[in-house]
Formats: sequence, structure tokens, C-alpha cells
Amino acid sequence: MNGVDDFTSIPSVERITALEEPVLRNLQITQSYADMSAAMARLISPGANWCTFATWASKQAGQTMRGEDLLRTMEHWLGSEPAAVQALTEIAALAGKRATPTDVRHRLWSALDFPGAVQRAADSVGRGNRKVYAEIGREFARFLADFPPGAEYDAAQLDAFCAQLLPGDPPEGQRYLQQAFRHYYLARFESNPKERTEWVLLANLEIGWHEQTRLQPEITAALNASLSEPAAFASRLLDTLFPGRGRLIQLVWWFLRLTGRRARMEAAIRRFYDAACRRIRLFLTEHLMTLSLPGERLRLGRDLPQGFAVSLQRLSNPELLKMMKVVDITPDSMHSTGASDWAALPERMHFIADLFRRYHERTELFQQPFTPEQTARIKAGETPPV
Repeated sequence: MNGVDDFTSIPSVERITALEEPVLRNLQITQSYADMSAAMARLISPGANWCTFATWASKQAGQTMRGEDLLRTMEHWLGSEPAAVQALTEIAALAGKRATPTDVRHRLWSALDFPGAVQRAADSVGRGNRKVYAEIGREFARFLADFPPGAEYDAAQLDAFCAQLLPGDPPEGQRYLQQAFRHYYLARFESNPKERTEWVLLANLEIGWHEQTRLQPEITAALNASLSEPAAFASRLLDTLFPGRGRLIQLVWWFLRLTGRRARMEAAIRRFYDAACRRIRLFLTEHLMTLSLPGERLRLGRDLPQGFAVSLQRLSNPELLKMMKVVDITPDSMHSTGASDWAALPERMHFIADLFRRYHERTELFQQPFTPEQTARIKAGETPPV
């Protein structure tokens, strides 16, 4: 039965969405997805549904991003990357004789707000997790409530369900959600296992496309949260280059402009800033953007292991094949599934499409994300150590 206990009811979704404490909210979203995943598997198909993957993505979102590796990587980059070395050398020359490249390097380092960058990225991930759950989690709860086990096929009821979803494409329209829940419904009443599996994969992909389009601002913000705004960074850097000047910083700028060095200084700072942002963004994609599944840790910037699920090695559903042309740029191949830039929607969907197709039959994905003791505390509104 749906209800507060299993976190699959609409009231449960709305209550969880409204939680302001981000850690507890994430834990309850993760558990809710796990309960919905199990309920959908019982209702439709034993294969992984969208909620199955969302469980582990949500758990990953709740993990604290470690800043130590980023700090070490950026410290090495600052002293070895040609673009960075050239920029800091030019900044040192423009700042005056008393500012050596080594000195400027230390001052650049102090001007970079890495703890703030990690926190801003984590905040963006949390906002995205809440945003998706509030919309898609609620629709799964509604689907489970409207079409309980034992109900017969009812086209009119399905039409009424879909009519509550907005027409049009994402981010505002919900056409792909309409299609997805129709295809889940078809899968439920499909007797051929192969055809049922393909309907489920198609529904997973359609929800994935909607989800990822909706998440584009939050994902971009997370990957671009690495540094503060360019003007703020330049101001902090000037404060460290010319310490103790206070209000006289404007005179420093006036002197630099008078001597023709201000524009060159601003350009050198901006080049360094842009290079640093690119490097941190690539680092986040390669090292921090991961997905931990039971017994396996995937790097989203690397190709997935070879091999699709047995039932999905060959696809025949015309609608599924049409959708695959949209989301899979290397058809029937794991080649180049790793995303070099996780902020690029086509690269992200390519990875996700092959992820769904490869892991569809993995029963371990239905494991509980938390221990029984942790689950009990999470459902009681407590935040256990995880």
C-alpha cells in the first residue's frame, strides 16, 4: 500500500520536497526513489526503471564533495600549465618590480575561493535534486496511486492521467513525461518480455531527456561554480597585489591606466580567470562527477564498460529506435560514452542512454541505499551518519 511508510504517496513527496534542511531532504528523496523503484518493478517489470537509477544518482548527490583533490590539482596546474604560467608572469611584470612570478602565484592562490567553489557546486546539485524530485517524483507517486496492482487496462484513465501534464517540450512542457508514462503503462500490459523491456527502456530515456533538459541550469551552475564572478576575483587579486591600499586602490587603477598597463592587467587577469574556470570545470567532470552503484563506481567522464543488457543488445521497437537516434551518437556501441564536458546535454544523454541500456537487468540496483537502521531513522525524520 502506498503511504508515508514507503515514501511513495503524493503527500509524502510534497512533504519531503518542502523540507528546508538539505541533508535530511536528500536522504528522504533517495529513500523515496528506492521505494518507488521497487513499487514500479512490482507493478510493471523486474528491469530497472527510471526511479532505480534516480535512487543512486540522488545518493551520489548527497555525498560531500571532497575539496582536497581539487586543491592539489589546481596547485599543480598553477605552477605547470603554460597558460597559467604566462598569465601570472605578465601580471607580475605589470604589477611592478616588487611582485615576482612566485609572489603573484601565491597571491593568485589566496584570491581563489576554493571552499566557496565547492560549496556553491554542492548547493547547485542540491537544488537540482529537489527540483527533479518535486516534479518527476510526484508524477511517479501519482502513477502508482492511479494504477494500483490488479487494475485492468483503461485507456480513458490513462488519457486523464496524461492530460494533467503540460503539452510541449521541456524545460516547461511535459510532453516527454506524457509519453513515458504511456509507455510504462503499455509495458505493464505487454505479455512479450522482450517488447516489455523495450517499452521500459524507452520510458526511462524519455524521462531522462526531460530531467536532463530541466536540470541544465543547475548542472551548468555546479560546474561553473568553481570561482566567484570575474570582477570579484579581480578585486580580491588587486587587494593582495597592493595590500593596505584601501580606498587608494582607485588611484592604483588610475596609475595603471595612465601608464597604459590597466587594460593589459585586466586582460591578463581575465585570461587567467577563464583558464582556471575551464580547468576546474574539466576536473569536476573527470574526478568529482561520479555515480556509485552497488559494487561499482562509474566516472561520468570515462566510457562505460562494454556490454549491453542481454535483452537490449538488439532493439526493434520503432519508437525506441527513433528516440535512440536523439540520445545516442554512437548507436549500439559503448564507444565515446564518457562525457568530456558534463554540462553539454548531448554528451550527458549519450552516457545516460548507454547507462540505462547496459544496467537494465542488474538486480543489485534494487538493493536498499541505506542500512535498515539508517532507513528507519531517515523515515523517522532523523539524519543518521551515512
